[in-house]
Amino acid sequence: MNVPTPSPIARIFAWSVHIFTATGLLAGFMAILAIVDHEWQEAAYWLLAALLIDGVDGTFARMARVREVLPNVDGKSIDYVIDFANYAIIPAFFLYESNLIFIPWNEIAVGLILLVSALYYGLDGMVSEDQYFVGFPVMWNMVVLFQVFVFQVGSALNFSLVVLFAILHFVPVKFAYPSQNKHSKVPTILVTIFFIASLLAAIYYYPTPPVWCKILAVLTVAYYAGLAVYDTFFRKQA
Repeated sequence: MNVPTPSPIARIFAWSVHIFTATGLLAGFMAILAIVDHEWQEAAYWLLAALLIDGVDGTFARMARVREVLPNVDGKSIDYVIDFANYAIIPAFFLYESNLIFIPWNEIAVGLILLVSALYYGLDGMVSEDQYFVGFPVMWNMVVLFQVFVFQVGSALNFSLVVLFAILHFVPVKFAYPSQNKHSKVPTILVTIFFIASLLAAIYYYPTPPVWCKILAVLTVAYYAGLAVYDTFFRKQA
């Protein structure tokens, strides 16, 4: 059976999607430059820009049918490279440079973030068949932005939070994959929007975010935690 050859327009569209995905790495590099200069707000905006690119490129990829049009280009591999940089390496550098954790514990925290993230990426089944992250996903960008801009809780507690989330990488708890989840997709996407909005507000008002901003951020995080518990332990019985 002959497979139709994709048209030049289809190939250009597919390549454009891959290039768009790759711009997430450019946003990450701009975040590095801002972190070096201790421009925390600018760095945070670049990391959120990278998150936005990662959040919508999958939709564009499906529209462009990239797997069919460019079967020799592995979009997932491109995505993994960019995600590991933006969700593990750069947040770890952000944590190190921001002095949220005192020496030498900051170096231990950075090492822990990078090691557990690399191991997590190597796990089979880190995304379940029903489209959940199994274990806390590599989303250290959100953890570090929350620590820097929402609550400044002190060195010891910041280190404890890093240890907690590092352990949660390997605990078989189902965490929602907002754009792919079959259950509670609409409310989860809405809560994700509120979470990003609360972070944006906290970044804008840094270093003294208003109380409403902190409350909204905490409520959205509580939703994710509660949904993880429900989906892991009660969803089958429901």
